[in-house]
Amino acid sequence: MASATSSPSASMFIELERDAWRALRAATPLPLESSEIDALRGLGEHLDLDEVVDVYLPLSRLLNLQVAAAQRLWADQQAFLGATVQKVPFIIAIAGSVAVGKSTTARILQALLKRWPDHPRVELVTTDGFLFPNGVLTERGLMKRKGFPESYDRRGLVRFLAELKAGRAEVMAPVYSHLVYDVVPGEAQAIRQPDILILEGLNVLQTGAQEGKQLPTTFLSDFFDFSIYVDAHESDIRKWYVDRFLKLQQTAFRDERSYFRRFSELSTEQAVSMAESVWGEINGPNLVHNIAPSRSRARLILLKGPDHKVKRVRLRKM
Repeated sequence: MASATSSPSASMFIELERDAWRALRAATPLPLESSEIDALRGLGEHLDLDEVVDVYLPLSRLLNLQVAAAQRLWADQQAFLGATVQKVPFIIAIAGSVAVGKSTTARILQALLKRWPDHPRVELVTTDGFLFPNGVLTERGLMKRKGFPESYDRRGLVRFLAELKAGRAEVMAPVYSHLVYDVVPGEAQAIRQPDILILEGLNVLQTGAQEGKQLPTTFLSDFFDFSIYVDAHESDIRKWYVDRFLKLQQTAFRDERSYFRRFSELSTEQAVSMAESVWGEINGPNLVHNIAPSRSRARLILLKGPDHKVKRVRLRKM
């Protein structure tokens, strides 16, 4: 007799192959043109009309239902309390490794969700802005740990989410520049009571625990209404990272302002070696020890194949 832990019915997730997930689109229309889809695609990633129709339209339909239910619940609670507090945003978190495509997922969902009539105001914030500035990371000996949990201003990120959920009229998020590889001093993104906020980043589903320290009393996930993890086999993500590094070497790294300008002169062989080294020393360990273990905390997992296409969807049971 199988134990409860080994029984398929004991799984926390419903697993759907791509064809089964695509059917859940129902009659959801495609509100985007091909040119818009092209503009949303990340460097070196796969995103075409079929991917949007098969994967992201069903997901936008599910999220629309979730937002509508949350809005009704909020209205009922306000009626019960006799209050007239401004509605608070529905917060969607998107997590996953470097180079897995979570930024593209965030952008396509923002574009689709703002087309639904019940929630036209959809903002996107990345946790990169909540990294400590390079000067602080250097002082603390953390530059080679950039992207690890301890490199983020977790208190600032929790405060940002708390103010959003408290209904503040305006909340400011710091801005990060990938060109200069640092937080931009004095620059901020103003978030003014959106219907939906998408928060995208490596660390959004992590507990914030650090070695030798107690768990925090407040988790980022306490503020989330829905969470998504973009997943793939580590060997595929590693290849995507190296491919992206080579593309950046031929484009953004050549900008004189780029933090990585010195890498633009490397030979292809040297660039591959550098990318492999960065993956082996930083991104790979961060994925294995910090990011991947948070996968099971997501409400929905998008599992990609070697071609960057989503092959399977796992949806957490209610």
